[in-house]
Amino acid sequence: MAEVATEEGRWRDVDRLLSRHGNLVSAGFDPSPTLREDIGEYVKVLVVGAGGLGCELLKDLALSGFKNIDVIDMDTIEVSNLNRQFLFRLQDVGKSKAEVAAKRVMERVSGVNIVPHFGRIEDKELDFYSNFQIIVLGLDSIEARSYINSVACGFLEYDANDNPVPETVKPMVDGGTEGFKGHARVILPGTTPCFECNIWLFPPQVKFPLCTLAETPRTPAHCIEYAHLIKWDEVHSGKAFDADNPDHMQWVYDEALKRAELFGIAGVTYSLTQGVVKNIIPAIASTNAIVSAACALEALKLVSGCSKTLSNYMTYNGQEGTHIKVTDFFREKDCLVCGPGTLVELEPSVTLAEFIEQLEKHPDVLMSKASVTHRGNNLYMQAPPVLEEMTRSNLNLTLYDLLGKVVKDTVHVSGMVEKNEKRSSSLRKLRVSFKGVSAGSTDMDT
Repeated sequence: MAEVATEEGRWRDVDRLLSRHGNLVSAGFDPSPTLREDIGEYVKVLVVGAGGLGCELLKDLALSGFKNIDVIDMDTIEVSNLNRQFLFRLQDVGKSKAEVAAKRVMERVSGVNIVPHFGRIEDKELDFYSNFQIIVLGLDSIEARSYINSVACGFLEYDANDNPVPETVKPMVDGGTEGFKGHARVILPGTTPCFECNIWLFPPQVKFPLCTLAETPRTPAHCIEYAHLIKWDEVHSGKAFDADNPDHMQWVYDEALKRAELFGIAGVTYSLTQGVVKNIIPAIASTNAIVSAACALEALKLVSGCSKTLSNYMTYNGQEGTHIKVTDFFREKDCLVCGPGTLVELEPSVTLAEFIEQLEKHPDVLMSKASVTHRGNNLYMQAPPVLEEMTRSNLNLTLYDLLGKVVKDTVHVSGMVEKNEKRSSSLRKLRVSFKGVSAGSTDMDT
């Protein structure tokens, strides 16, 4: 009986929030005393990242009523993680972050099921991501954010009036921290700005001139990057450096120490080596907790409608006092990732070479010497010569076959366009639709 009372008390405030109307609720909000249970049963959430922010997210989502959660992370636990990634213990060092984090949360929150995935986000099939109603990001990498953003936006479809089809929208909640600063934002592909629309918000990564690294190093980071970018290739010709390989990282650290001693530079440590090579962003546990709370709340609002969602980018700065600001950024209408793109209708018999030729005459494209890519794969590249030769054989194949015999799909083309009597290079997103092809068709007469 005491256990039942404790369980009811745990969810009292959440159930109250989900069972009553309010002035700030979303238009489609349908309050119900069983809404939390419905969310727990039917909503699947994917958490990307199980580090400092990811640990907080898993805990907050589980305590917000989400019961079906998957988490993916390719990293293993290191001693340096233990000061802020509270789900891990010393005996966990060397183990998968995703697996340990899932286990610890399930031990503390009854009824939640968290499925861990120890691996790279790029190694998962698109069907894996289609299983989730919402994706929550706890990443420290621009590249990883861009990838997940492109995957989520890839599910987006537009109607004949270029309005997003609601059933195809894959909401994302993105959080990030750096020291005493952090952000939380809601991404509704086709409605709010996607990651690429506002990629300018992220400062460019610091790059050191190679001449400085090779001749006049002045800081510990210079010594580390010398070992990483120059010395590694000299000693390991043809062998790729793997930042996630401890032996590789140890080698760079040892070489950086030698370099630092030679030039009388102090401060090279193993943790700094990791930070420089992997571009690790400094993190503080309290900042992670604040940003995670905001992200988990937005996820709950998105799936329940119990309140209007963030519009659409919140920044937190605790460096000098406490400052929180919300900015309503606008979506780039012609964004190559979340925008509708230009519709091009084709017969299934059109070859890739014919498609490229048609782009020169299409009134909304007018592009010559086009290169074509599909989901990151090069279908045909005009240059450099080695890529042109490698992709030349695709020219005689039908675009229908090259795209996997689907009714419609998206391709990106780059080439030359003429505007105001000036020729310039351009990159365009095209929605290719095949005439006379029905959903589920696998073969047809062409």
